[in-house]
Amino acid sequence: MHILAVDFGTKRIGLAWADTSLGVVLPYGVIEEASFIKKVDALAQLIVSDHIDRVTMGYPLGLDGRENKNTERVKKFTFELQKRCQTPIDYTDERFSSQAADKLEAGASRDEKAAMLVLESYLERQKK
Repeated sequence: MHILAVDFGTKRIGLAWADTSLGVVLPYGVIEEASFIKKVDALAQLIVSDHIDRVTMGYPLGLDGRENKNTERVKKFTFELQKRCQTPIDYTDERFSSQAADKLEAGASRDEKAAMLVLESYLERQKK
């Protein structure tokens, strides 16, 4: 199964990919389109063309565990993405992923590293 993790940002969207049969999480690029809709379209096109089986979106909760303005942006983005592709999409808590990404020494962008952490968290959750 090919799984794509998405670290949504208003400027850039970081991506990470895993094939569950390989058990390896890899950076998968960054989407930097100018508008919200172009970002949605670019990601939907990538999901379809790269035969992604499942998507997990980083879900930005506040430190108190509550939803906030960023959470609403991600939900809106996910809603628009789901209208464009039939791939199942769920959420993974992404609190502290950007800070943890800064500590990784992988040869990937901060956005990709944050997506990699989201995907690793998702895969760990699936094992349980």
